[in-house]
Amino acid sequence: MRGWLTLTLGLLAVVVGAVWTVQGLGYVDGSLMSDQRVWAVVGPLLVLAGLVLLWRGLRARRLP
Repeated sequence: MRGWLTLTLGLLAVVVGAVWTVQGLGYVDGSLMSDQRVWAVVGPLLVLAGLVLLWRGLRARRLP
């Protein structure tokens, strides 16, 4: 069970960050976040943090 929480949080961060990015860039309408430049910056940062979490979770699962 090592690394599952980290993997789950990393995957969630990647998905949420991607949604925030496309909302911030204006590709998804109907939200207060649509066409807001701040979300176009925060989204990729969250994706990057999620990728780090995924890497750490995978690494934790491989260790004996």
